Amino acid sequence: MTPTDSADIDLQDLPGHFIRRLQQIAVAVFLQETEPFGVTPVQYASLRAVQRTPGVDQRSLARSIGLDTSTMAGVIDRLESRGLMVRSASPDDRRVRLLSLTDEGQALLGQVAPAVLRAQKRMLEPLPRKDQQAFMRMLREIVEANNDLSRAPSQADAAA
Repeated sequence: MTPTDSADIDLQDLPGHFIRRLQQIAVAVFLQETEPFGVTPVQYASLRAVQRTPGVDQRSLARSIGLDTSTMAGVIDRLESRGLMVRSASPDDRRVRLLSLTDEGQALLGQVAPAVLRAQKRMLEPLPRKDQQAFMRMLREIVEANNDLSRAPSQADAAA
């Protein structure tokens, strides 16, 4: 596609347009399925990452899920105010805050898991089963290849 001016650009030919729309749909489906739990996709990702790596610091958590550190602080504030996560000072550096889940946070993750899985299934449902796996492979490939272009590149192993 090499349009000569903006009149030649059709939104239906732009992957970015469909990626943005898919992200809107993914959030809507996630929120529908998880409504009783009052958790957003970013909050869920944060809780799961801390569950996987208790004692992770905020900066590493942000990198592990591809979120900028200022947004991460607000997410943690909300999770902490709900009693799902706690911050504690690092014994090595008092400026660093280490994160862990409360018992309530652990319980919420167990309770919300079926809803999260239903949401993921609903998102892929329009595709035949064999295409779902291919789509996920291609999606991962695109994200990984373009990760460094993000304002908040993910370092999936940052919290591990």
